[in-house]
Amino acid sequence: MKRRNPRYGCPRIAQQINLAFGLELDKDVVRRILATHYKSDPSNRGPSWLTTIGHAKDSLWSVDLFRCESILLKTHWVMVVMDQYTRRIIGFAVHAGDVDGPALCRMFNDATSGQGWPKHLSSDNDPLFQYHRWKANLRVLDVEEIKSLPHVPMSHPFVERLIGSVRRELLDHTLFWTATDLENKLREYQCYYNKYRTHSGRAGATPVESGGNKVVDINDHRWKKHCRGLFQLPEAA
Repeated sequence: MKRRNPRYGCPRIAQQINLAFGLELDKDVVRRILATHYKSDPSNRGPSWLTTIGHAKDSLWSVDLFRCESILLKTHWVMVVMDQYTRRIIGFAVHAGDVDGPALCRMFNDATSGQGWPKHLSSDNDPLFQYHRWKANLRVLDVEEIKSLPHVPMSHPFVERLIGSVRRELLDHTLFWTATDLENKLREYQCYYNKYRTHSGRAGATPVESGGNKVVDINDHRWKKHCRGLFQLPEAA
């Protein structure tokens, strides 16, 4: 059954066998059998449609929003846009207070200023992305919007992971006063993330190749601070 249905997991295989043959096979038994007798064939596991589109640079960008609070407990919305192929952060945009259609379009234009436009843009099913003004803006830019599956964060994984990294690595360790202060700190994090931070999805490479990627002599180096001292990485002395 596994050979004929490569995407079936152990629970599904156990359930299907039990249904077909009237058995009471446990999923752990299936797991042990597959571990011993089954070797996966990479040719049988094609990429998903989202992965296929994202394999071309600047072909697929992902966009999402999240909220954070300032020292004065004022809510700020942050839009993040990333290129799914390179994992590069295209840009951030910040808005203090509630977000409506015009504000959403303005944030997207600010976050992508000077970057050109992709062929496709993936977004989740947040009601904010249902505004008529938002959809009209994408039509003007000739960008096709692709929706993720409702209530399934794993269908929008890269930008969701990026938001988690921004929270864990930056916002959980620093405070901000105003939207301008937050924008400056996010811009510094964007530079660090794109040029210096390694990514497991890129085999340890950075999204943007730069001079900071040169090999450093272990016997002759210094520590360079990023994001106001939150991160320290070695560089040539």
